[in-house]
Amino acid sequence: MSKPTLTRSGLAAYIDHTLLKPDASRAQIKAVCEEAKQYHFASVCVNSCWIPFVAAELAGTDIAPCSVIGFPLGAALSSAKAAEARDAVGAGAREIDMVINIGAAKSGDWELVREDIAAVNREKGNGKLKVIIETCLLTDEEKVRVCEIAKEAGADFVKTSTGFSTGGATVHDVALMRETVGPDMGVKASGGIRTLEDALAMIEAGASRLGASAGVKIVEAL
Repeated sequence: MSKPTLTRSGLAAYIDHTLLKPDASRAQIKAVCEEAKQYHFASVCVNSCWIPFVAAELAGTDIAPCSVIGFPLGAALSSAKAAEARDAVGAGAREIDMVINIGAAKSGDWELVREDIAAVNREKGNGKLKVIIETCLLTDEEKVRVCEIAKEAGADFVKTSTGFSTGGATVHDVALMRETVGPDMGVKASGGIRTLEDALAMIEAGASRLGASAGVKIVEAL
C-alpha cells in the first residue's frame, strides 16, 4: 500500500483512544473522554466496568464507547465472555474488543476458537466486534488460521494485541493479517504504537484502526 496522506482529523479517525490500566481512576477515564471529544477519535476503549460512565460522557457524539472482553488473557469461559459482552452492549458499548482463547489456538482446537468468537459475536448487537489474536504468542500459521476463523465467525475486525503480553503490533503482522482477511474486513494494530511514525507505518501496512494510549501525542505530531 502507498504511504497515506492524512490530515490531523483524518488520522484521529483511525484511533481508538485507550485506557486499560487496572488502576485507572474515574478522573483519568473522564480525561480520556474529553480528549476523544477534542480530537474526534474513533472510540474510547476501556475495561467493561467503565462503559456506563464512558457512554454517558460520550452521549451526543459519534465517538463509540468500546469495551474489551475477556481481557487481557482470553482464558475465560466462552459463556462468561458472551455475558460480559452482552452486559457491556446493554450499558452502551458500540464496539467490543475480545481476546481469543489463545490456549485453544496453541492446541489446534480451532472449533473452540471459532465458537468462542461466535459466542461474543452473537452479543454485539448493532455494534462492531474486534478479535484480539495476541500475535506475539502465535506462529504465522496460527495467526492466519485465527484470522480466517474470525472472518468466518462474523467479526468486523481482527486486532493484533492486548498490549499486556510479550509484544505488540508489528508491520509484519499487520501486513499478514491484511493479506489474510482481504480488503473489506477491518485490521486493528494495537500495542506499542506511541509515535506518528509508528502509526503511519501500521496504516501503510494495512491497518484500518489503531489502538493507542498515546493518541493525543500521535495526532499532535502531524
